[in-house]
Amino acid sequence: MTRLPALFIGHGSPYNLFNQNEFTQSLKDFGNKLFSRYKPRAIILISAHWLTRGTFLTDDDNPRMIYDYYGFPKDFYEYKYPAKGSSKIAEEITQYFPELLKTTKDWGIDHAATIVLENLNPTGNIPVIELSLDIQQPPKYHFELGKKLRSLREQNFLLIGSGNLIHTFREFNWNIDAEPFEWVIKLDKIQKKAFDSLDINLLINYDQIKLSKRGFQTNDHYLPMLYIIGMLQSGETVRYIYEGIQHASVSHRSFFIGKL
Repeated sequence: MTRLPALFIGHGSPYNLFNQNEFTQSLKDFGNKLFSRYKPRAIILISAHWLTRGTFLTDDDNPRMIYDYYGFPKDFYEYKYPAKGSSKIAEEITQYFPELLKTTKDWGIDHAATIVLENLNPTGNIPVIELSLDIQQPPKYHFELGKKLRSLREQNFLLIGSGNLIHTFREFNWNIDAEPFEWVIKLDKIQKKAFDSLDINLLINYDQIKLSKRGFQTNDHYLPMLYIIGMLQSGETVRYIYEGIQHASVSHRSFFIGKL
């Protein structure tokens, strides 16, 4: 039996679609190692940018691009990630979890996916299916759903959560290389300690960390991480792909679980 790794990537700004920086290079390097070893049937990407009532999978062989950002140069709206989708695989997965998942054609590939996948796998030679976040549910629900979905790792699916652990526009610097705010550094260290010690309770109940209220106004970018932590198997630990901050307040801490 082969168990694929599962990833959480802090995707950040759409500028990371085209910018060459330490973060994007870390994804390129990791992707080269990952896809030289594994050939997934499909990538299942849990998107911070697709908020629904209920949990859905994209059901489209040719998913449309979702340009869910505003005020960027023209080429940002002409960009297309070349991957196909797979209605067949989406339907197959919902049959494994009929009470938990449904399919829909109402979404496509958003920038939570494109930033990650353009850097991890620019060839787009693996089908991509997005999974939405049920905004009605508390954090523990998302963690528990991740536990239920972790069997997909053993069926040759690559699961990726895409969000950001610290993500706020109240305190933000448009300079991508701006010096991080001191409180951001402090919160990032607290989160890292929780990952290193596998303090699952604190990761789920993040409101116990006072700085979390400053770190994000809504938890949509945080929740995809809980799915990946829920997919931990016995003996696995969190291993970092990248540790860093852009725009002074956007955490790009990214990690994987499993073997590489």
